[in-house]
Amino acid sequence: MREAQPFAAHFVDIQSPRAEEVVQEHLRDSGMITLSGFTSRSVLRDFAARIMDITPHRDSAPDGLTSLRDTRRHTHLAGYGGFGNGELAPHTERSGVPEPPRLMLLVCGTPAYAGGDCLLTDGRAVYTDIAARRREAIIALSRPRTAFFGGGDGHPTQVFTQHPDERVSIRLRQDGLARFSPTVQIYLPYLRTALTTYQIRLPLGAGQGYLIDNQRWLHAREAFTGSRLCWRALGEPLFPLPAGFAPASRDATTTASVVVP
Repeated sequence: MREAQPFAAHFVDIQSPRAEEVVQEHLRDSGMITLSGFTSRSVLRDFAARIMDITPHRDSAPDGLTSLRDTRRHTHLAGYGGFGNGELAPHTERSGVPEPPRLMLLVCGTPAYAGGDCLLTDGRAVYTDIAARRREAIIALSRPRTAFFGGGDGHPTQVFTQHPDERVSIRLRQDGLARFSPTVQIYLPYLRTALTTYQIRLPLGAGQGYLIDNQRWLHAREAFTGSRLCWRALGEPLFPLPAGFAPASRDATTTASVVVP
């Protein structure tokens, strides 16, 4: 675990006159911000519409938002972990579609009675760590079509995608809808160790939330008890946002893997 007070360290005041400009700056820099002041679902919807083109999907309501709570009907269904109360492993939102939404905004409406903390991992830190320690692991995890995420209509992909401009993006899931090539499986323990090492804990109170670049940050959740309710918005930024992240050290992360457009 890293960062003792991540909420304060990444906080942006959405009431500030420069709020949207600061949001853009922070997303380009660190890929993640924390927010508060969401007194209702409509306040969240209005803010989300100011920074993203909200993407409707399977689980969203007519307003484009998704209510995440323990329905007690989805506990054992693969791909529906957000609607249970169990632990969720670090993952990319909608990893099984060709183009996952770029932004994810999650806000707590009602905290859990116990547990339910959000857990976030910076893919840039994970990539840099593995590249420095296990160069061959980065090469394997960057080979195209070495992972398949989703059901029958899922998507063949790779954990790390290296773009022509040398930036990198991460895509991952670790549930029953994730399959990996044997050439990748031997390196998954190194990946999981790095995910834990660089994970930060983010307890959220009512009205608090976070916004992440879905190409850079992975999110997870602790198991919980109680009537925890969160609202989620997914979408594409209404401003330029470079793909993924720039590796921390080009010397440490230069690999022989194939560049994917």
